[in-house]
Amino acid sequence: MVNVSSGTTPDPGGLPAQRPGTAGMRPSGPPPYWQPGTHIWWHYRRRTWLPGSPETVRPMTVVRDDADALVAWLAPGTPVLRPVLTDGRDLRAAQIDDWYRRPDNRALKRDRWRGTGILKVAPTGVPWSVWLFWLPDGRFRNWYVNLEDVHVRDDLHVVTQDHVLDVVVHPDRTVRWKDEDELAAAVRWGRYDAADAAEFEKDARAVEEVVARWGSPFRDGWEDWRPDPRWPIPALPPGARADF
Repeated sequence: MVNVSSGTTPDPGGLPAQRPGTAGMRPSGPPPYWQPGTHIWWHYRRRTWLPGSPETVRPMTVVRDDADALVAWLAPGTPVLRPVLTDGRDLRAAQIDDWYRRPDNRALKRDRWRGTGILKVAPTGVPWSVWLFWLPDGRFRNWYVNLEDVHVRDDLHVVTQDHVLDVVVHPDRTVRWKDEDELAAAVRWGRYDAADAAEFEKDARAVEEVVARWGSPFRDGWEDWRPDPRWPIPALPPGARADF
């Protein structure tokens, strides 16, 4: 299992309810900021996460970091850690209800990111990040809004928690929600409760409002951005271990 240090930045206080794996971390937004080209690790951890538990870890390259947002690039071929079933199969090999009915049925797999890469834009202080996807021929495909906890960080790590429900935004500005069935299963089996689900749906409607007024980051031209081909592929954290 992975066992990654959460850093040594003093706890500034004032965070939302302290989540496992975030001790000593601070909210994104205030300085110090990462310089472009810095390699960081982006973590997704469940509420019940403890050191050594399965988590998603994505090494990424900082594109921009300031008071408004963190922007980072997940390059094709990047080594990643991701949860799988204990027999090594993808989570999607199981029924949706089994994802949440058996939370102990998880192991950790070392893998590589496939596809054309993702640019993640995490606006400061909001419970989501906006991911940009491109087609193999380089044409922009869509924005994917991943609902998740407001981000916290230390010297080299960003930590958040996925909220299951997502919002897809197409280039023609049409919007659709995604994975409502997964959120229903997560509530059914106790990963989240009805109040959580209502809050996530409220967040999805807030995203729709940003799209309706074509606010940042949709209006910012990131779809025309391209990575520096000289950037090296980031590595996984030292000491990261996996079952597969």
